[in-house]
Amino acid sequence: MKTKNLLLTLAIVFIAFFSGCAGDDFVETVGVCPVVESTIPTSGATAVPLNQKISATFNEEMDPETFIVPATTSFTVETGGTKINGLVTYSGLVATFSPNTLLLANTEYTGRIKTTAKDLAGNALQSEYVWKFTTGVAPNVVSTNPAPLATNVPLNKIITALFNMAMDPATLVDPATTFTVKDDLNNNIAGVVTYSGLTASFKPNSLLLAGKTYTATISIAAKNEVGVPMAIAKVWSFSTGVTTSIPVGGSTLGVFGGSAGITNQGLFTRINGGSISTTAAATKVTGFHDVPNNIDYTVTPLNEGLANGGIIVGTAANPDYNTALALFNSISPASKPGGAVLGTADLGGQILAPGIYTSASTIKITSGDLTLNGNATDVWIFQAGSSLTVGGVAPVSVKLTGGALAKNVYWYVKETAVINYAGGGVMVGTIAAESGITLSNPANSTNAAVTTLNGKAISIVASVTMVNTVINIQ
Repeated sequence: MKTKNLLLTLAIVFIAFFSGCAGDDFVETVGVCPVVESTIPTSGATAVPLNQKISATFNEEMDPETFIVPATTSFTVETGGTKINGLVTYSGLVATFSPNTLLLANTEYTGRIKTTAKDLAGNALQSEYVWKFTTGVAPNVVSTNPAPLATNVPLNKIITALFNMAMDPATLVDPATTFTVKDDLNNNIAGVVTYSGLTASFKPNSLLLAGKTYTATISIAAKNEVGVPMAIAKVWSFSTGVTTSIPVGGSTLGVFGGSAGITNQGLFTRINGGSISTTAAATKVTGFHDVPNNIDYTVTPLNEGLANGGIIVGTAANPDYNTALALFNSISPASKPGGAVLGTADLGGQILAPGIYTSASTIKITSGDLTLNGNATDVWIFQAGSSLTVGGVAPVSVKLTGGALAKNVYWYVKETAVINYAGGGVMVGTIAAESGITLSNPANSTNAAVTTLNGKAISIVASVTMVNTVINIQ
């Protein structure tokens, strides 16, 4: 029996020795050969993420020094016969190769554990362990809205990016890290990111500013459904619109009443800095005294306003219709498209930056004053698809701050405009309405509740009606 056991022991030692599973003191180190039991990614894996770390798990604890010494590393990853750079670490039973850069998309890689890898007893891997895997197609942005370098972008624009494949929404919906928009001072714009279909959308919390350049970025933190990140970030810029050229015609034209004339009630109406004009006959102008020409137009003891710049009447003597129509058309949605759609029926209490603002129906300023904040070159255009109503049971005002000028504020009104019907208040800008403008109401004709317009009142086909109204032409 002793002879039989000795022969078995010698056989085991013989096999271990010639199979390379022994160290220098092979009799003491006979054991199981180290082998690779599993890998990440697995052999033949596809759609591997570009940020994947490659690892191999062994059947026993290995000698870390045979992996992590750069000159003798036993763990390599290559593609096309070229080794890629990376860091090898070892912990527990796992050796890990971390590439220095993202893997290439749609590329086959080869992982290799060499026979220089040894266990703690010095037993070497018996043969190289080689496996292959293929990375996935990297997601990328195929189009954006606005497009790169787009100009005249609406101030209410939602910025979107269309991807070439389905994305993981969780990697996109945090604007602080993935989808960001910054202004030309590199300030982050607050907003909400959503994802639907193949499109990520960034909706700013407030309107963009007019005449500014914005930069949108989608970082490589954005990943597709299987975890493959974008290979490179998507960065593009666009500019919002700004309006600087609007034909206003003769600078002395302050009020135009179309073919229906111009009327006044009360004794406190004053037209300062320019003329009033209509294509109608002189009989359609009532309650005015033409100061420079000393002509009365249906003046009564209770109704006499002073037209300090003169009055122009009649088609033959009146060149102002074309001027008024050109102004009306120049600020229309057709000529100035892309306005920020007003999301509220009442602009009272708001502070608005320069830009184009549009409504398919009525624009109201009734619950409080509206403030327009900007500098002397900034322009505001408001486009009402039906009517403009300023003031309610009490008058309100449109205020200018930051150096903004009334001559740069325009109100396009498809139908009628009613300004402070209760009497009082200060309105600013050029009001261009197709079907008539009313400032205050007849009930205020016998009191001093003066309604002020710092700007112009232009009506294309109907009358301009004033009650104790002061217009300071801008």
